[in-house]
Amino acid sequence: MVYVTRKVHFNAAHRLHNPEKSDAWNSETYGKCNFPNWHGHNYVMEVTVCGMPDPETGYVIDLGKLKEILERRITDKCDHRNLNMDVDFLKGIIPSTENLVIKFFAELEDEVKQHASEGSRLYSVRLFETERNFAEYRPNDTLKNSY
Repeated sequence: MVYVTRKVHFNAAHRLHNPEKSDAWNSETYGKCNFPNWHGHNYVMEVTVCGMPDPETGYVIDLGKLKEILERRITDKCDHRNLNMDVDFLKGIIPSTENLVIKFFAELEDEVKQHASEGSRLYSVRLFETERNFAEYRPNDTLKNSY
């Protein structure tokens, strides 16, 4: 299996807030991330496609095409936006890094599959909120109970 990764970045604001909970609960749970007037991040996203190279092109996916998909489906919609209010496919979620990687994966999966080599697929979406904090979503991994 070959893993091909493309990295993109965007800047966005968000607020972590659960409207079903009290203001005190939200403040205690989310701290600075709950400020009513939002806060922002310089996000870095890594998207990995896995498969075997196409015998005619040598590509798992054309990285130029992957770049175009990422720009159109994610960065054009999220860059310099409020993730709580401005992004259609994020409506109704708490925009934690964990929730964002799941939504970004869903937004990309079908189109990446259409343009990848036969049998290849979107493998993971990794999103860095800071250089030290990130979440990664790999839906084909399963949790195994080690007890």
